[in-house]
Amino acid sequence: MCRNITTLRGLEPPATDEEITAAALQFVRKVTGVTKVSDATREPVEQATQEITDIVTRLLDALPERRQPPKTVPPLRRAEVQARIAQRIKEREEHERLHEQGIAHTH
Repeated sequence: MCRNITTLRGLEPPATDEEITAAALQFVRKVTGVTKVSDATREPVEQATQEITDIVTRLLDALPERRQPPKTVPPLRRAEVQARIAQRIKEREEHERLHEQGIAHTH
């Protein structure tokens, strides 16, 4: 199994839609070899991710509760990952601001 896909069943609180979607996208990336979504791959990757998200959501709802929580913490629940995501969002917003104001910058 891909080391980046963590066990979502048995989490407390339960896995969020965002965590399930992240795991589905990671699965799609792994099986397709698509590491960066482009215009040519966007639609099929998004469709597959949504379908897998729906399947996993139904599966998690149908399974009985675990006796013990999973041993690994999903990435989206780790402080260092949340900090990286926040930094990327901040950088993206700053980049968009530069575009909106017509300020020269590098890509």
